[in-house]
Amino acid sequence: MTDIPLPSSDDAADLTTEGAPELGDSVHEARLWRDDGWTARVIKNEDDEGWAVAMIKDGEAEPALVGPWTMGRNKKDPKPLDTSAFNTLVKTASEVLRRHEQQLRAQLHKEVRVATADGNGELDITLDIVPDEDEPYALLTALDTFGEQLAQVQVAPNFKLSKASAAAWVENEFRRPG
Repeated sequence: MTDIPLPSSDDAADLTTEGAPELGDSVHEARLWRDDGWTARVIKNEDDEGWAVAMIKDGEAEPALVGPWTMGRNKKDPKPLDTSAFNTLVKTASEVLRRHEQQLRAQLHKEVRVATADGNGELDITLDIVPDEDEPYALLTALDTFGEQLAQVQVAPNFKLSKASAAAWVENEFRRPG
């Protein structure tokens, strides 16, 4: 399903739950379907050419997915939501959220493997960025082949982890770089 722009601010009220049943209550209406922690809401497309569906996970302010929605038989009104369509939308929106989480993890976690100074093994060196709004930082960690932590230091969030920087840290007996 292709992402399309969110409705204009005039249509933003269409995405709110104001006047809607309490979260947790199941709703099965033609343009609003709420079940299993998700809400599907069929909305008028921003450019006024057709309809869109927004999938919102309970407790979230923004939709996880906004995509085009099928026209009904009269080619004017949207096709009503049903169980099959809702289940497909939940599966697609869940996959979008999973991909976003994987992408964020990839941005915040780096890992390299380096040989030990004595040549008797390898160490995994990880960098985990903690994106704190006030004081972001990163943790540089050395793990042996059994996953046991040998050392950990706090570094700047823009620390560049590479095989060379990891090897230099190991050779410097895990003293804080820089």
